[in-house]
Amino acid sequence: MDHHDHVELLRPAHLPSGGTWADLGAGSGAFTLALRELTGPAAIIYAVDREPARLRDLERNFLAHFGDSPNLRILPGDFTRPLQLAGLEGVLMANSLHFYKDKLRVLQQVGSFLKPNGALLVVEYNVDSGNLWVPYPLSFERFRRLAVQAGYEAPRLLGTHPSSFLRGFYSALTFIKKGTG
Repeated sequence: MDHHDHVELLRPAHLPSGGTWADLGAGSGAFTLALRELTGPAAIIYAVDREPARLRDLERNFLAHFGDSPNLRILPGDFTRPLQLAGLEGVLMANSLHFYKDKLRVLQQVGSFLKPNGALLVVEYNVDSGNLWVPYPLSFERFRRLAVQAGYEAPRLLGTHPSSFLRGFYSALTFIKKGTG
């Protein structure tokens, strides 16, 4: 997948311009760049990842793509633990949930970062059995059930993209229920 594919997987969410977002498990920033393209230069984006080297790559990629990045906030850390994030308009989790077995707990933790009715965008492999590199994937159908259990509205499938690795990807959008986040 390339930048265009990343943007097109997220575009059907019709994200508003601006706001404060987090990309959890941002890695080197492939989807952070797509999020920035769709939310515009006024959006504040927290890029969260456990690997500082990947975050340095993200900063370089962001700078090369958009120039100066005063609204990009690099936050080394583990998003499954408490972070100084609250009241976010939205969270993006692209290929990060599949590293965690207890997805219900992770989704509940992520909900605590969102303002009431805040958005959760997910990009994942659309399979339920993994491998060494994608240990705990979740299909859209499984995500749909887990999200509701975790206090979100029923997710909407935004798009799919083929992959030679584990069939394909999906993107989905859901919102934390009011009073849950």
